[in-house]
Amino acid sequence: MSHPTHTADTQDTQDTWRIGDTVLHSRFLLGTAGYPSPQALHAAIVASGSQVLTLGLKRTLAVPGGSGDNGFVQIIREAARSQGAHLLPNTAGCRSAREAIALAHMARELLDTHWVKLEVVGDEQTLQPDPFELVEAARQLVADGFEVLPYCTDDLVSGQRLVDAGCRVLMPWAAPIGSGLGLLNPWALRTLRARLPGVTLIVDAGLGAPSHAAAALELGFDAVLLNSAVSQSRDPVGMAAAFRDAVA
Repeated sequence: MSHPTHTADTQDTQDTWRIGDTVLHSRFLLGTAGYPSPQALHAAIVASGSQVLTLGLKRTLAVPGGSGDNGFVQIIREAARSQGAHLLPNTAGCRSAREAIALAHMARELLDTHWVKLEVVGDEQTLQPDPFELVEAARQLVADGFEVLPYCTDDLVSGQRLVDAGCRVLMPWAAPIGSGLGLLNPWALRTLRARLPGVTLIVDAGLGAPSHAAAALELGFDAVLLNSAVSQSRDPVGMAAAFRDAVA
């Protein structure tokens, strides 16, 4: 399935879409947190066929000496290189625009990418984004030369404000992070797609089954991003392959 706004100028019929100016083929973005072992993470990345891997920089830097996550970070870097995948650092755990902006700049220096998945938590229980801090951070980071992919709710007005701030990509949730509840409000997601036809839309958070990912693409979304549905499953590699096939 290809959203006509994002069809690349190619001579073949391969399905493509874009993040900014980058052409991608896989519509499955994979998170890299919470896997039982570096080996399971590597195998799941390969099975997913994903071309975009998210990495929580704050969580990585919080490990004393960096030793706890270093094995995972090395696996992520190696898998990205071998598969030609892009790293997408995120600002998970940030509670203010100032904190998220500082972490984004750190990520750009450490990982040599201007992409950032912008997260600013507004509620500790649901991890719902703070729309006010999110827009403030997005506006500054766009001005600083970042390709900002904000994690937001399915609220249309918030989405419009982020687009006005310069975001070319939005990442609305389907349900709260880690809930696995699927598309709680298909009407709101459908409205976002209809009202923002020129914006790349990626459903992020709350997907618990491959059928949820397929349903998101059926609504016209460009891609899906998920993490715990794979990393916390009994068979991360098998689940990664199942989501890959559902998205395809």
